[in-house]
Amino acid sequence: MAQIKDFLLDFNPWWKGQWSVEFKDRDVYRDILKFMPTPQIIALTGLRRVGKTTLMLKIADDIIKAGFEARNILYFSFDEFGDAKLKDVMKEYEAFVERDLRTGRYLLLLDEVQKLENWENQLKTVYDTFGKGMKIIVSGSESLFIRKRSKETLAGRIFEFKVEPLTFGEFLRFKDVRIEPVSVFEKEAMRLLDEFVVTQGFPELVNVTEREVIRKYLSESILEKVIYRDIAPLFKVKDLSAIRALVNLLTEEPGQLMDISALSRDLGISRQTVSNYLAYLEQSFLVRKLYNYSRNKRKTERKLKKYYPTIISADLAFREDDFSRSKVFEWLVISQIKPEFFWRDPYKNEVDAILVNKKVVPVEIKYGKISLDGLLAFMGKFDVREGCIVSTDKEEVRKIGGRKIFITPAFKFFLSKHPLLN
Repeated sequence: MAQIKDFLLDFNPWWKGQWSVEFKDRDVYRDILKFMPTPQIIALTGLRRVGKTTLMLKIADDIIKAGFEARNILYFSFDEFGDAKLKDVMKEYEAFVERDLRTGRYLLLLDEVQKLENWENQLKTVYDTFGKGMKIIVSGSESLFIRKRSKETLAGRIFEFKVEPLTFGEFLRFKDVRIEPVSVFEKEAMRLLDEFVVTQGFPELVNVTEREVIRKYLSESILEKVIYRDIAPLFKVKDLSAIRALVNLLTEEPGQLMDISALSRDLGISRQTVSNYLAYLEQSFLVRKLYNYSRNKRKTERKLKKYYPTIISADLAFREDDFSRSKVFEWLVISQIKPEFFWRDPYKNEVDAILVNKKVVPVEIKYGKISLDGLLAFMGKFDVREGCIVSTDKEEVRKIGGRKIFITPAFKFFLSKHPLLN
């Protein structure tokens, strides 16, 4: 186990003394902190490079500053140690710090834990062995609960938090910019929104504007690693050229109605393989699937679905023509509001997003001309009284036949609590 021992000091610089982590406030961090006093494991899942590791290190930094013993915190990443055993990591740590881990209080931070074979049982053993004295936080760059056995093994022992790319509000915090009240800084907000689009919400791209740098970052640091290092070994995918072609299609054409049969013919692979590949991309957080809204769940499952990539191509993000910008604008709004549904009827009336919580809120996304036809058709069919249009710069409220439609610029929609979303 010499190799594990050699990495312990590199992974845990706080053991040597003064140390701090550079951190900008994230909304999810405040949610995580609420669960720190609980005995359950905290799991952070999300796409590569969205900041999961930084969140873990921030927790370590905070509790050290609050007086927690630094050597009682162990961080270990399995990204390059997929063949390691968690029990061996614990033994090496125990020997290194010369402590009995069954006594005292400890914080265990395990990064990319899904790389471990049979990770859920290994984690359960550590959780059950060291009990309430050890708080465990793990991360995974794919859904840790793809397999049914993961949920069953860790039932009652784990809380999951999905870490998303930055919201527009978080992007402004990363740039140390305040634009309040929003109505006073409209031009500045619109300029910053354009800048936000090309970063695609990745913390390391804030303040990066060079297209080639962004293209290389998205391709090599995220897409290739997810496909070749995450999806390929986990799902035993052999035809990586087909899955890469599917990714290229989605990143260039976000929001497509996906006809599996047609896609199967285009890619030269079976319908089942296409369906499997789309599921793998969704479970690895590279795509978001939207269902066609219906009150009948069976109809919802049978209808064609839309797929939006978490990442769009850098070329598309930088294009200036109206058609490309309208596609990027739609992708941006979908990525920020994260709907589960869209709506399209046999007459091709369509609404881009349907938000469903305590009430149903139809949201139409309009880069240019404002049209109400799709919204009104949906509102009439489902007896909904209020809807919303997210525009680039227009703002008004229209009342039609007892129904109210709010038209709101995107930057205000992202930064303000819209009346329909309260």
